[in-house]
Amino acid sequence: MASEITLHHIEGMRFLAESDSHSIVLESDYLNVQKAPAPMEAFLMSLGGCTGMDVVAILMKMKQPPSKFNIYIEAERAPEHPKVYTRVKLKYVLKGTDYEKAKKAVELSQNRYCPISAMLRRSGCEVEYEVIVED
Repeated sequence: MASEITLHHIEGMRFLAESDSHSIVLESDYLNVQKAPAPMEAFLMSLGGCTGMDVVAILMKMKQPPSKFNIYIEAERAPEHPKVYTRVKLKYVLKGTDYEKAKKAVELSQNRYCPISAMLRRSGCEVEYEVIVED
């Protein structure tokens, strides 16, 4: 399955990235102006979306959809270029679902389904996660 993305330079360090169906703006703070996510921020957002959608889909199949669900991501980068992520921690905070099922859904996402988590791990990045189910 091939993906095609086109980027159009807008101005400064701002680009419009387009796929066949959607577009987003990306921008670096290199020129001390940043009105859109930087590419590495967008990557972490994509990680959260990827694993979050997995978890919701799995919990729906388990008949345990969360009434509330947030993912908090912290990441550390290498100090030298290319400044890749070296450690990423995800905190899954859910409400209205069974803890054991939520934990199982997160484990399935992290270890089987989410390609972004898999790419990070294969690159040597440490990926940690925590599951919290609130009353």
